[in-house]
Amino acid sequence: MKTRARPTSTLVPPMEETRYEEELAQGLVKADEEAFTAIYRRWGSLVHTMATRSLGDTHEAEDVTQQVFVGAWRGRRGFRPERGTLGAWLVGITRRKIVDALAARTRRLSLIESAGQDVTPARLVQPAPDQVLDRVLLVEALSRLPQAQREVLCMAFYEDLTQAQIAERTGVPLGTVKSHARRGLHRLRTTVEPGTAHDPGV
Repeated sequence: MKTRARPTSTLVPPMEETRYEEELAQGLVKADEEAFTAIYRRWGSLVHTMATRSLGDTHEAEDVTQQVFVGAWRGRRGFRPERGTLGAWLVGITRRKIVDALAARTRRLSLIESAGQDVTPARLVQPAPDQVLDRVLLVEALSRLPQAQREVLCMAFYEDLTQAQIAERTGVPLGTVKSHARRGLHRLRTTVEPGTAHDPGV
């Protein structure tokens, strides 16, 4: 189910709050879409705020918010009221999704760093599924770079060439290759890690 619209809060009178939450929980378990919509309106703002504060980026927070509620819908049969409230269950899912998002960001940054190093990575290691996804995301980010920066990083990342080898192959001075790599890496970091400080040399 898609819940892409920005969440809004729904206020419930305090005396009816507990019963209302129990009704929503029952509706969720029964796959009641109206109950699920009410759940999103009630807790969506909290989830989005938690994600924004942890990730520091609104767009990533929106993605995490959607993942939380899609995960809640798909895993609704796993909700156990005797173990805690619906709100606490959603907060638990949110924390796990935030951790996943931070881990994915770290993996992407590691891939980008490896692209600019003069160390040749192992070619024969079979990448894990999440690494394959990260590589796809990296290709998309690379496509946005200026041609000179993109070519240098692609040769480093996909052909395992050192900066010296890139200079030899292209005939471009080593200092210029290093400059393209540095500027390209900075641009990639700003793509996968929003909020990175601007480099005036880029």
